Amino acid sequence: MERGGNYRLVKVKEILFEDTDDYNEVGIEELSEKLRHITGGELKVDHRTIKRDLEILDELDFEIVKNKGKFGKVFYSHQARLFETYQLRLMIDAILSARFITTNEKKKLIKKMKQLTSKHIGKTLPEPILFSQSTNMDYDLVKLNIDCVHRAISEGKALTYKYGKYNVDKEFAFHRNGDWYHVEPYALIWQNDFYYLIGFFEETKEIRHYRLDRIRHIEVSEQSFVKSNNFHLQEYINQSFHMFAGEEIWIKVRFHIELVNVVLDRFGKEADIKKINEDHFVLTTKAKLSGGLINWILTWGNQAKVLSPDHLVDSVKDKIKQMNEVYQESE
Repeated sequence: MERGGNYRLVKVKEILFEDTDDYNEVGIEELSEKLRHITGGELKVDHRTIKRDLEILDELDFEIVKNKGKFGKVFYSHQARLFETYQLRLMIDAILSARFITTNEKKKLIKKMKQLTSKHIGKTLPEPILFSQSTNMDYDLVKLNIDCVHRAISEGKALTYKYGKYNVDKEFAFHRNGDWYHVEPYALIWQNDFYYLIGFFEETKEIRHYRLDRIRHIEVSEQSFVKSNNFHLQEYINQSFHMFAGEEIWIKVRFHIELVNVVLDRFGKEADIKKINEDHFVLTTKAKLSGGLINWILTWGNQAKVLSPDHLVDSVKDKIKQMNEVYQESE
């Protein structure tokens, strides 16, 4: 089949997109040779025709950068990209760090990401083989759950599903005797290497969160809902310590000065911290009382001390006592 100017124009565009960038250019002769190679010599390539093709592409907002080299030779490149290199790197690193994504799926995703830039820059981006393989066997399930939750949120429809977790025998056990959960989905977030659904649990009339890899038999119902105006996603995430739920309380914790960045990383630069001496500062914040909160505080050993409320101080003391008793036990 004879191919005309439109086919040639498309191929010229492909060559410029794949073979050129801010640091790689092609001259007319090289561009002509690449075009002949791609088409198997089928197209008759004229330098004047290619120059006209470059002008047409530029007029069609496919930006062509023209530079003069030695001896007046002209070079061409396409440098405008949907994503900058650092943006591609950010997205690829996020994919690589996601433990629930299998290595095979990471390869597929990164291969597609590399098609958004030149092949030269693509070669510099990381490969999944440089990272440890995912052992999560629930990835196919998580993919389906993501699609389902995303659709329910966009359509304003409630979800029904069963929820549970693995027991010591590595068997999946349902919560609430396998009863169905009816939840109005408010948000889907990625936190602490897992996807979470945040929504209104109809049975208890409260906002809760659920790990997607622990959801089974999920379906989008026909029941419509309107999200509460009182729900603030960032506030909920900040207060739900390590995604643990509990009663919201004001706490004061004294930290060693070395942990200032740990606290700012956890609570943000707006955190209420006050230096009390050369070695310590006090954090005052709202948090949800839970085992997760206590365990996080104990993570820092003698570098963190709860000052208030008293019942949280007592809970931390009890936890320390229990830990001490474990090590006093004889084998």
